Amino acid sequence: MSARMDRRSLLKGSLVLAFALAHPRAFSEAPRQGRLPGDLARHPQLDAWLRIGADGVVTLMTGKVELGQGILTAFGQLCADELEIELSRLVIISGDTRLSPNEGTTAGSMSMSQGGTAVRYAAAEVRALLVDMASERLGAPAKRLRVQDGTISDPVGGGSITYWSLVGGRTLNRQATGTVAPKPESVRRYVGRSVPRLDLPAKLTGEAIFVQDFRSDTLVHGRVIRAPSHGATLVEVDASEVERMPGVLKVVRDGDFLGVIASKEWQAIKAASRLAGAARWREHAALPVDPHAWLQAAPAQNIVIENTVRPAGPPPARTLEASYRRPYQMHGAIGPSCAVAEWDGELLTLYTHSQSVFDTSEAIAKMLGLSKDKVRARHMHGAGCYGHNGADDAAADAALLARALPGRAVRVQWSRQDEHMYEPYGSAMVMKVRAGVDAKGDVLDWSYELWSTSHGMRPGGNPGNLLAGRALAQPFAMPVPRNGGPPNYAADRNALPLYAFPGRSVTTHFVTEMPLRTSSLRSLGAYANVFAIESFMDELAHAAHVDPVEFRLRQLQDVRAKAVILKAAERFGWSAGRRSPHHGRGLGFARYKNLASYCAVCLEVVVDPRSQAIQVVRAVLAADAGEVVNPDGLRNQLEGGLIQSLSWSLKEAVQYDSQRIRSRDWSTYPILGFSEVPPVDVELLDRPGEPFLGAGEAAQGPTAAALANAVFEATGTRVRDLPITPQRLGTRKD
Repeated sequence: MSARMDRRSLLKGSLVLAFALAHPRAFSEAPRQGRLPGDLARHPQLDAWLRIGADGVVTLMTGKVELGQGILTAFGQLCADELEIELSRLVIISGDTRLSPNEGTTAGSMSMSQGGTAVRYAAAEVRALLVDMASERLGAPAKRLRVQDGTISDPVGGGSITYWSLVGGRTLNRQATGTVAPKPESVRRYVGRSVPRLDLPAKLTGEAIFVQDFRSDTLVHGRVIRAPSHGATLVEVDASEVERMPGVLKVVRDGDFLGVIASKEWQAIKAASRLAGAARWREHAALPVDPHAWLQAAPAQNIVIENTVRPAGPPPARTLEASYRRPYQMHGAIGPSCAVAEWDGELLTLYTHSQSVFDTSEAIAKMLGLSKDKVRARHMHGAGCYGHNGADDAAADAALLARALPGRAVRVQWSRQDEHMYEPYGSAMVMKVRAGVDAKGDVLDWSYELWSTSHGMRPGGNPGNLLAGRALAQPFAMPVPRNGGPPNYAADRNALPLYAFPGRSVTTHFVTEMPLRTSSLRSLGAYANVFAIESFMDELAHAAHVDPVEFRLRQLQDVRAKAVILKAAERFGWSAGRRSPHHGRGLGFARYKNLASYCAVCLEVVVDPRSQAIQVVRAVLAADAGEVVNPDGLRNQLEGGLIQSLSWSLKEAVQYDSQRIRSRDWSTYPILGFSEVPPVDVELLDRPGEPFLGAGEAAQGPTAAALANAVFEATGTRVRDLPITPQRLGTRKD
């Protein structure tokens, strides 16, 4: 399964398309400041993206990977429309470090804006090149030619020729110009339609497309023995008994890294259990009992990200303030992380569900002392992700074990306990907000402070960000955490409100120490920041005796933001008549990163007056994601984000004591069940011709705020700490 194949061999018999473009095809809107659109700026060679096979197969290559978000289907729609081929003719190669363009990590809701834009413009330019070639062959002007499923025909002269007949076997090299206009909306076949997901049939019929299901003829099974707490050191282990167990092929120890390889999976599990019992560890962890007090007391980098002084005017008539808190939360991937690695003495091949196959393979190469070209990573589907979970660490585990047993494909499957205890969590956070308002309650001066540890410790080519890399006898040091800057930010993502407040001050207190390992959980700091901002906006609206929808509209200047809020409120029936006892409605809004999708969420909840149990009975979400490529796919992303946020906001918090993580399974880290999911109505404001706006992380923050605001209306109690549980509501009288 790890046979070596170079790019030239793979592309033999197909055209790698690129040559000079005729002036009549130039797009009047030149790339901004001479920059190619999207990820074409990183990889301007058209052969990095597309090839036309002599057999009529069109191959699209992308560095972005399918995480269940439907991105490859959307890319296929864009490519098929611009090339004017049937979608069924298209084959997509994704996340292969040997064959795909390096588009970095699939994260940040940037796949469409960066990868999708590149695919659209690359495919448009390739089509123009082929039509120009056909024009010469057929002796007809290019503007007269028509294309249908890769066949170019002259409706006047009657001649025709196919893409594959034009280019069979020849290889041309040319950089993209980015100047060919994509097709207008009126002639598109696929974009704007809910095309069925390309990846779903195999998943629904049980094909082995998940890395957890991957098998090869040389497959053996590995398990890694984890320290009982973070930072523990392995004092001693007697592996002699384990080495004699049936099926055991090798026990591997390198410093604090301890693993076992066996012929069969159950043999590996039993051997790992026996080995864990024989290991003696020295523990060092001293975890803060109150993470929020610890965050505010810890040394921090104090970063002022905005300080706009209000022009001279009357002082505020009133000042309000509040504090909000978020706990450590985990990804809670439904399927624990897994990877397969094979070392043949020259090349290490990794099969992984990592979101960062390029950076992770580079980090693993450094960990093993290999050059980058000696490690090939191939992305496979994983059972749950959306953020920096255990996928990269599982790949590093598999790589170390495979190096110890050349010629065998070593499969490492994490346990549920591994996943819960050792994945990187989303950071705990504290947010404090203060607003000075005028006599009408409108905001004059806005002050916002947040405290957080890192939200960005992905491998990034550094073995020190891998559990295995830090456990070796010659360990790689974990780099000092850094906070992301504008425009995307990290801990402070969405800390800058979209509202047009005259005076604004926003400060990040970034803590580089990490008592618990943290990194990228879906939406990074935006979830907590939007929760805090939008909860406080609701408090301000109630203090001013103004409807929360009207209050937000008064503070906004962005017309697309207003349109999204109004659409959500209208669909929800916000202005409808009297509400039932113990029911409440709430609104939350944000534009993700202040540059991606606009999203407004309205929720209705009912709170049991005796048990304080919270039930979300319905949800309405309105979003503006720019041009919509696949409406069903976009709705799925937004709905999934809303449901995930409800789970975070109602139930999820990592439990631990002064030394060890105690959230080891679903009973100690509960998540939202199917019976608790409300009906969700998603309304899309499609804007054909507008840029793609990322939507995968747009719903998380607005949902948390809408929940808190709905609970307040139902109970009269403000809950400013997440998750919002019956215990936090406390005992109250009817």
